[in-house]
Amino acid sequence: MLDTNEVLSFFRDSLGQFSDRSAKWLLSNPENLRGLLEIIGSDLASSLDFSKVQRVNTTFIADNLREQESDLVFLLPFRDTNETEVLIYILIEHQSTVDPVMGFRLLFYMCQVWDQQRQKWVSENVPKSEWRFRPIIPVVFYTGQPKWQTPLSLEALMDVPQALLRFIPRFETLFLGVKSEPDANLVRTDSPFGWLMTVFKREDVPETSMFISVLERLGKHLGNLSESDRGSWEQAIYYLYLLVFYRRSVEERGILEQIVSEHHKALELSAQEVELMQSMAEHYLEQGIEQGIQQGARQMSIENTLATLNARFPRTDVNALKPSLEAIEDLNRLKQLNLIASIAKTFNAFREHLDA
Repeated sequence: MLDTNEVLSFFRDSLGQFSDRSAKWLLSNPENLRGLLEIIGSDLASSLDFSKVQRVNTTFIADNLREQESDLVFLLPFRDTNETEVLIYILIEHQSTVDPVMGFRLLFYMCQVWDQQRQKWVSENVPKSEWRFRPIIPVVFYTGQPKWQTPLSLEALMDVPQALLRFIPRFETLFLGVKSEPDANLVRTDSPFGWLMTVFKREDVPETSMFISVLERLGKHLGNLSESDRGSWEQAIYYLYLLVFYRRSVEERGILEQIVSEHHKALELSAQEVELMQSMAEHYLEQGIEQGIQQGARQMSIENTLATLNARFPRTDVNALKPSLEAIEDLNRLKQLNLIASIAKTFNAFREHLDA
């Protein structure tokens, strides 16, 4: 059973942090980590001992990028004769646009992971002859809408003759683009995580009927669970409640409540837990109303900035900046950029302030 105090403390943060914090919460569960690896790295999943996974409490993301991405690092044994320890580095990418330099960023973060090991050995006076860097499995967990077609490699960022290709560092990356991954791949192993992703990938669909059909399909699946699988669904149901109440309509919330009501005994959820889920969801709903007011102010600031830039620099592609502006949660930062739009000497000067 989940520690409800942990759940409550985890979700006390502001609504704007829901996507990032909830993704970390899900993936910090070894069963969900296994579910992710079974989807994108089935050949590796069976060789990793998820019962002994440890989360490494560190981050390598710069402060100014944490609105768009975050990371998780895990340490666990690889099932071989030597019980080799492996690191899984997960980059959670929330940006609404595809980053063409992702291959470089991953290598940069991996080198920081290894450098952290090196610093530890130096501080402990470990002889260099005993240094053994741990292998890293890099994972990109991408939640954006546009389909990711950019290669995750350094080669894609270089124009080099064939004779020089052998000097470019190469590594493979496991990738999940949740919004574009076929449902059949997500539910292939019947893990709660995969089924949850079939709902999450449709968090923004405008058609209520489409979202309800996904919930109803999930409800049918819950009705066919074996007894041994029921306990592993508890965290998924908590998350699902919050996702639906946060992102969807009142009608869809009613469908979810009906599903949980029908299956809460089979899922081994107590009446108190169901009540807690509803209370948490209502808390997020209230925050959503408050945030709606703030979102209106943000949108107005963004539109004013774009209008100012269009008036001052009519020959530039001002609308190309809209995704970057919309990714900024801080209203004060948007107001500052609004002022800069009116005084910047050139369009490129404004872009430099935006990218700073």
